[in-house]
Amino acid sequence: MDLFSQNQLTNLLPYDGTVHYYGKILNEQQSQFFFEKLMSNIEWRHDEAVIYGKHYTTKRKVAWYGDKPYDYSYSNTTKQALPWTEELKQLKTLVEEKADVKFNSCLLNLYHDGSEGMAYHSDSEKSLGENTVITSLSLGAERKFTFKHKINKQTVSRILENGSLLVMRGATQSHWLHRLPPTKKITRPRISLTFRTIVDQ
Repeated sequence: MDLFSQNQLTNLLPYDGTVHYYGKILNEQQSQFFFEKLMSNIEWRHDEAVIYGKHYTTKRKVAWYGDKPYDYSYSNTTKQALPWTEELKQLKTLVEEKADVKFNSCLLNLYHDGSEGMAYHSDSEKSLGENTVITSLSLGAERKFTFKHKINKQTVSRILENGSLLVMRGATQSHWLHRLPPTKKITRPRISLTFRTIVDQ
């Protein structure tokens, strides 16, 4: 029996969505093992965006993996999924068991230190379908994660620990934005694994 059933978890959002924080699902040794494997085995690339016709390259690095070579488009750029590594398969299985959801893809983000973050956005691309479930499995430095309601601007924040799992469900992407705010206090890197489901292309 999974101790982290959805009925026992507290929704971090007050309304218009569901976000569950499972806490640490990996111990320190496991977290360090997977962090080192992902740092060396993942095909990291600087993320790119085209905004108002201008091409930007981020310091943050990303990687896109999946069951098939899915195309994933955001910020006017498109990525094609690579086949799973052995470590990603293991983490995918663990996250699926905890979240009780099957995923077919994962966007990984590598933040080298606290100066690198992510602006407010929602993962509402058509390729993800409606009321999609998206995880954030965190490895490395602890970072603040903030939600902001699209209408009334109310915010909710949570510190994501090393080895922890956060799961966004239901109408969250329709009503809330989320971000990883930059901070000068963090000098260590963090990897986030955002498992998701692409609607078959």
